[in-house]
Amino acid sequence: MWDATRPAATDIMTEDWSRRPYWLDGLEDPGPDATDLPKAVDVLVVGSGYTGLNAAIETARGGRSTLVLDAEAPGAGCSTRNGGQISTSIKPSLAKLAAKHGAARARAIRAEGETALEWIEERIRALGIVCDFRRVGRFHAAHSARSYEDLARDAERLEREEGIEARPVPRTEQRCELGSDLYHGGVVFPRHASLHPARYHGGLLHSARQEDVEVIGHCAVTQIVRHRDGFEVTTEQGMVRARDVIVATNGYTGAPTPWLRRRVIPIGSYVIATETLPRDLIDALFPKDRIASDTCKVVYYFRASPDRSRVIFGGRVSAGETDPAVSGPRLYDDMCRIFPELNGYRVSHSWMGTVAYTFDELAHVGQHEGVHYAMGYCGSGVSMASYLGMRLGQKVLGLAEGRTAFDDLPFPTRPLYTGTPWFLPPMVKWYRWHDRMQHRRAASTAPHPQRGAFPGAQS
Repeated sequence: MWDATRPAATDIMTEDWSRRPYWLDGLEDPGPDATDLPKAVDVLVVGSGYTGLNAAIETARGGRSTLVLDAEAPGAGCSTRNGGQISTSIKPSLAKLAAKHGAARARAIRAEGETALEWIEERIRALGIVCDFRRVGRFHAAHSARSYEDLARDAERLEREEGIEARPVPRTEQRCELGSDLYHGGVVFPRHASLHPARYHGGLLHSARQEDVEVIGHCAVTQIVRHRDGFEVTTEQGMVRARDVIVATNGYTGAPTPWLRRRVIPIGSYVIATETLPRDLIDALFPKDRIASDTCKVVYYFRASPDRSRVIFGGRVSAGETDPAVSGPRLYDDMCRIFPELNGYRVSHSWMGTVAYTFDELAHVGQHEGVHYAMGYCGSGVSMASYLGMRLGQKVLGLAEGRTAFDDLPFPTRPLYTGTPWFLPPMVKWYRWHDRMQHRRAASTAPHPQRGAFPGAQS
């Protein structure tokens, strides 16, 4: 039922709300790097996000002249538009991977997720990037009692079989981790982390330029042609010869690389930031500063901003892609369903970015017709995109340490798929309907939690 104290739909957004990511507030524009396109380079990287910049840093350190091109401003894609949450990145379970790739390969793939999480912390420290990196832990919330039982079993299995810390939290203790009564408990992953995604990207950009990497934005690549001695890359500003080409476009993979475009599924992820909130409210909603996600098929992810002044809330709100002016109020509804205490506060930022899923839910790294690539992080790409970008740079240099557990995996596609996910709207509709039914069944059968057991006032 509509709350009479709640702002009308047209008033949910502040008068000066922005479509720019909240993360860009207060950051200086890094400005253009080069004005003239070089005629030839050793390595040309397409895409200036986490993957491309980490690859470029490695190749430049290896003595290769390196050029990074982007169709938009450097970092305009999801590297400055994500939720700033860092997990172990691998979605398929050990059992599912073992059934498909064998036990040894499955363990190696799963271990890469842990490696990437550890590596990004060290990368940030080594490069001296100030980006609010913190090991805050994740609370993964169960949207039904059955989901909690599954999570608790999985947590026990993760610790036993893979040594991954995971601690079940029953519903009666939930408010010690998250200030919501909607969920039915969850699991804490204490090693998961958070950062400020745009500050992290800005630090990578600065580090790349310190290594003499040229980064040119607003210079879309339109064609990549392989020759016996390298590549000719046609751009909006002219042609460049390159010994090696790296494609690091992830959710923005397009026509110049049709083979890759057929293998990644671009999906819009929508995010809002609230206006400034009272500190005691933030403390009640996020008492341990956890990042959070849930077990819905259409996942929500949320956290406090690094300065603990706002709530950052993201997810998928429509079957097809939509406008931030439309997604903002819808996300607000979902946020207030989880946190009724936020009713009446407004949204100051509403934006979207495009992630890339794959048909096997795994990231992929390799070569096709001589072009190096890494992409398909399935919505968990902060650490994995960075890590695989670094490994890709090592591969270009011919270094043995560049090898990963993802090498030589088949990169599947589907018949008739050319890069436009026509199948996504009906799938999202089905999953959203499934989630609603799960919530209704859970609400009708679950006892109300004992409020007296939970710390913190809600206002």
